[in-house]
Amino acid sequence: MRMKQFLLLLSVSLLLLGPSACKNQERLETDQSEAAEVVQLTVWGAEEDEALLQQIFDSFQRHYAGQAEFRITYQAQSESNCKDILLGDLENGADVFAFADDQVAALAAAGALDPIENAAEIRAANLSAAVEAASVDGVLYAYPLTADNGYFLYYNKAYFSEEDIQSLNRMTAAAAQAGRKVAMDWSSAWYVYAFFGNTGLEVGLNEDGITNRCTWNSADGPVRGVDVAQAMLDIAASPGFASLTDGDFLAGVQDGSVVAGVSGVWNAVAIEEAWGENFGAAKLPRFACAGQDIQMASFSGCKLIGVNAYSQNPQWAARLAEWITNEENQALRFSMRGQGPANVNAANSPETQASPAIAALLAQSEFSHLQRVGGKFWDPVTAFAENMARGNPSGESLQSQLDRLTEAVTAR
Repeated sequence: MRMKQFLLLLSVSLLLLGPSACKNQERLETDQSEAAEVVQLTVWGAEEDEALLQQIFDSFQRHYAGQAEFRITYQAQSESNCKDILLGDLENGADVFAFADDQVAALAAAGALDPIENAAEIRAANLSAAVEAASVDGVLYAYPLTADNGYFLYYNKAYFSEEDIQSLNRMTAAAAQAGRKVAMDWSSAWYVYAFFGNTGLEVGLNEDGITNRCTWNSADGPVRGVDVAQAMLDIAASPGFASLTDGDFLAGVQDGSVVAGVSGVWNAVAIEEAWGENFGAAKLPRFACAGQDIQMASFSGCKLIGVNAYSQNPQWAARLAEWITNEENQALRFSMRGQGPANVNAANSPETQASPAIAALLAQSEFSHLQRVGGKFWDPVTAFAENMARGNPSGESLQSQLDRLTEAVTAR
């Protein structure tokens, strides 16, 4: 009798628990199904970044373990021509990709990038210049990655005082007295911008995003185009100056003939090895022009991470892009690759600030401007500057040369 009562009670209990047990089983199956979701992401990055990115992918997968099964594929792709490759086949392009900031407007216009959803958070975490570089008309379209694509002054402390490095003219005089050279590449319009950028003379893109505006031939104002040209001729005339390509500059540093020069972070390790305890880096100096001492300008640039608007996994792609560019991974990038962070905290960390090259670049950032020029800027400026470096041997008027330069730069 007792056994029958027990079985009856058990049957009733199971009937009462049945719906709840089924729901729990369904929830478990759903959770398992979600956890088993396969997320495939393709990432384009610089060939030199492969080891770094693999570490970042591993930490990303650990952080999101259990939420999906990730299959992340890395493919080497130069940041400098990422735009052209991606726009060739957007739907089959990478989900996440690194690119140079001067491509952001074209990528956004082509529909390859959507505005960043958590823009306020990304803006707050990164340097204002890097945020500007990642934006188009005030709208953030990419995640800032680095803020180190610029140039500054390297100098050998055995030849220059802290006062000397404030003036390019003073530096060339000191170098000449020592039988050495201060170098700068006047065969590159990228560097030549340094003389015009803070004079009130302008160059930049028109609203079409293709053609340029330029006033470097202006004959009015406190600083005229011919004033800058004459200042360059005066510098070139010093026996302590040499116009050298980046490679020749580094060779001169290593053989002792060059004791200062303008370059970027990519040469920091080699220059420090050559100069040892005399290694120094600082913002660019001023130069004498039209009776003034004008602070040299610089072009600046950043590397960015974009998310393909055609990605099959846009939410996960955005999470990965944000992970690649977060504070911890920008600090890791600095330690492994020596690249200057765009993240505010990473840029201001003791480790980053201890790097003379990065500190110099950050000091120069106050006088730098984003590189926003069309393709017709480069050759005319190079031709003009190379003639200045030779001392204008033909004697052609500086105004005529600047008029020709401006006409070519602004050609449609």
